Amino acid sequence: MPIDLVDIYEVAAKARRTVVIDTHRFHAWVHNYMAPGEHDEMHCHNEDQTFIVIDGECTMHFPDGGKAVITPGKMVTITGGSFYRLENSGDKPMIMVGNRSGSQKTVLKIDYETRQPVSTGEGGGRRRAEATA
Repeated sequence: MPIDLVDIYEVAAKARRTVVIDTHRFHAWVHNYMAPGEHDEMHCHNEDQTFIVIDGECTMHFPDGGKAVITPGKMVTITGGSFYRLENSGDKPMIMVGNRSGSQKTVLKIDYETRQPVSTGEGGGRRRAEATA
């Protein structure tokens, strides 16, 4: 089927990150940070991407000390190679949708401190129902 209907809240309840589409041109996922203050590490990717906050509040931190607060209905775009860290800066779970150019198989995640890849893309196929905790 050429389309899939995704219930973002249902998908977010299953795991921290769930890929909902992965083609050679594009991939998208649903991401959650359930606990206030939960965050990832400073990193970048080799592809351009967007984040759209569905629920809660996300603060995107940058190496120079700058930050952007993203609330429901807001979207940020970030070019490949730009370092950032995501944080649930609200007082409830934060749910977002992300998408990136290219396949997940070609994505590199690069650590800010070491400037080395910490992971590479995985999997393939048009739709992936698997989730990562």
